[in-house]
Amino acid sequence: MSNKINPKRREPTVAAAVAAATAVVATNTSSSTGSSAGNTSSANTSSSSSSSLSSAGGGDAGMSADLTSLFECPVCFDYVLPPILQCSSGHLVCVSCRSKLTCCPTCRGPLANIRNLAMEKVASNVKFPCKHSGYGCTASLVYTEKTEHEETCECRPYLCPCPGASCKWQGPLDLVMQHLMMSHKSITTLQGEDIVFLATDINLPGAVDWVMMQSCFGHHFMLVLEKQEKYDGHQQFFAIVQLIGSRKEAENFVYRLELNGNRRRLTWEAMPRSIHEGVASAIHNSDCLVFDTSIAQLFADNGNLGINVTISLV
Repeated sequence: MSNKINPKRREPTVAAAVAAATAVVATNTSSSTGSSAGNTSSANTSSSSSSSLSSAGGGDAGMSADLTSLFECPVCFDYVLPPILQCSSGHLVCVSCRSKLTCCPTCRGPLANIRNLAMEKVASNVKFPCKHSGYGCTASLVYTEKTEHEETCECRPYLCPCPGASCKWQGPLDLVMQHLMMSHKSITTLQGEDIVFLATDINLPGAVDWVMMQSCFGHHFMLVLEKQEKYDGHQQFFAIVQLIGSRKEAENFVYRLELNGNRRRLTWEAMPRSIHEGVASAIHNSDCLVFDTSIAQLFADNGNLGINVTISLV
């Protein structure tokens, strides 16, 4: 339906990896020896080793960058992380790409289930950049923490907040409103912290959604009302508010939805969702204002349903 208020490469080598691993271990050993009971010779060795590594690789940051380049997948250029498998010639490819290949992309030889333990040892001593570094994330993480961080990274691109899966846009937060104004011009925006969200023709059959924008306190909020068929033709309405912003920003606000009429009142109050989180999970878990068609009819007027929306600062 309409989204209006109206329904609507570098090839890695084992030799290089082993040499890098040896350098990492040597650095750790030298540091440990140099810090023990005043052994002058060991301390000098540690200092000499550190100077050598610094000049060769530009310090820890330079060495880490050199090491991470050894883990670049030759197909997708993402990182090859443990468990690391190699072909019979020692070439690596990431797990995701490996499942789609029939031969090694580097030498065209057969893929083999050979574990590369040397590269796995190196990987445990390297910090990898977040995949969202292009969006501003500066985090460097050990591989065991990388996936979890990236799933919740505040710098990950934002998806289009409009309900449904038709719009595939994604980008930085500061371009979300520009996208909405250019690509979803039919969405109405109302100003003020207390407005009425009017959904028309709520009796239309099938799944329908209504969307409106609300601007207040220097922020933009998206109001979403969805009608879904849950089971055996039973229809339910789900109303929720999401902030065009981060979860941390959303914690500063609370929204209140109210159906009021015929001496009846139905209310819901909660913290708005960040568009990073989206509304799908909240709707699935009924963590929003939920009512069925019979309740909707108690508050509707000629097939139109007004919802009072109030945004407040915490």
